[in-house]
Amino acid sequence: MRRVCLTVPTNRECAATLAEVAEEAAYATRHFDVEVHLLVLDSSEHFASHARVLRGIPHVRHLDEAAQREFLRRVIRRSGSAEPDLLAGLMLPRGLSYGACTNRAFLFAVALGCESVHRRDSDSSYQVHEGQKVFPIDAELRFLGRPAHAAATVHRRTEPPFGDTAVAMVGASFVGEMSVDLGEVRGHEAYHDLVGLWAAEGASEEDRRELVERSFMGGEPFTGDWSELAVVDPMCVDMHNISFHGLHERVPLPPATDTIGSDYFLIHVADRARLPGVLHNRHIVNFHTPERKTDDGFLAYQLRFVKFILSMYYFHFVYERMTDDHPDTIAAIVRESGRQARGPAEARADRLRSAYRGLGGRFTAVADRIGEDRDRLLAEARQDVDDHALLIDAWTPLVEAARAIGARDA
Repeated sequence: MRRVCLTVPTNRECAATLAEVAEEAAYATRHFDVEVHLLVLDSSEHFASHARVLRGIPHVRHLDEAAQREFLRRVIRRSGSAEPDLLAGLMLPRGLSYGACTNRAFLFAVALGCESVHRRDSDSSYQVHEGQKVFPIDAELRFLGRPAHAAATVHRRTEPPFGDTAVAMVGASFVGEMSVDLGEVRGHEAYHDLVGLWAAEGASEEDRRELVERSFMGGEPFTGDWSELAVVDPMCVDMHNISFHGLHERVPLPPATDTIGSDYFLIHVADRARLPGVLHNRHIVNFHTPERKTDDGFLAYQLRFVKFILSMYYFHFVYERMTDDHPDTIAAIVRESGRQARGPAEARADRLRSAYRGLGGRFTAVADRIGEDRDRLLAEARQDVDDHALLIDAWTPLVEAARAIGARDA
């Protein structure tokens, strides 16, 4: 029987979502020969209410930050790292980190003996079709980890031929609200200026327009299953709705703090390394929490988007040069990206400030903050590169240590 990890990292109240994810775990157990370990990494102030929802669910691990920190302490010590405090800070930083919380899930999954990780987010739910919830894990368990040539039930195959190589990633997108909270200004003339800033340096105006049109919009409502065996286009999948086999044990996500999109790195590794993946259409329902609409929540979120734009200067450099999923090679490229001249990143910051100013309204507060914190934001985006390279170097010993510790101590 396969053992798999279905995980939800959260820092907010999400009892309703957790109840639905528990339903997905039960669905997988009924329909597949699997043992599903439901892993909830809970940094919120709502641990008790979440625990009530999860009580009695088989193979559930619901861990607050203290329990996560203790697990990491044991793993890091066993890994033999010469910089345990630095690693601990990258794995469980003080600030919000989409990459770090998912990296913790990866190590817990290894310790639990799970061969794959299936990630959902706390601000999501499931579509309903003909009275039944549309669970992505149905498509994930049909294909993930199986030899590509054995994926006989996919509806379409795209070259290249993958032979016996195992399917490394299965994913889909979302329906509902935009994945990045910019819907209220999508029709504004400055929207193109803002979103187009995440394009690579030197992108043509045509490429930039296409990127803006495709960005953050999701897929179509579910009307019946469809799937494709392919090297999956990163623009077609979302981290609400993703699963990995093997790849997450080789390369970690960037541990950048307060930066949206930092957790998408493995999707790009799979693309650039030409790994077999399956794209399906069991899209998650995305929604925006009320906290994000408050003044403080709005500003914090938009600044995370700002750091995403600044980080893309370094990520594009890496994506353009990656050709495999070898950790040493990727770490070297990541380090090289950090040695680029800072001028283009500074220009991005200035264009960001101008674009936010052009949106007007409360977006002008974001422009003001960019002006005030310009040097800090640029320095953090650059430091995130070195932190990621360091974590890549340490990842294999961390994974081996987690495996050695095992489920009893996870």
